[in-house]
Amino acid sequence: MVKLRLRDNESVQEAVRRFRKLVEHAGVKKEMRRREFYEKPSEMRRRERRRAERRARFNQMQQK
Repeated sequence: MVKLRLRDNESVQEAVRRFRKLVEHAGVKKEMRRREFYEKPSEMRRRERRRAERRARFNQMQQK
């Protein structure tokens, strides 16, 4: 949960800009996109497995 307190003499535009940064940093937008549509557990596992394979392939290339 992101909380934002207005500073003294802070304009609304500055507060909104700071709020957007806080939301982005907290991963709220990413989480919203992930939960936008239902994803079957098998699809989640497949996606994670593919990410792990890609990561392993990339790490293997870095070691050469």
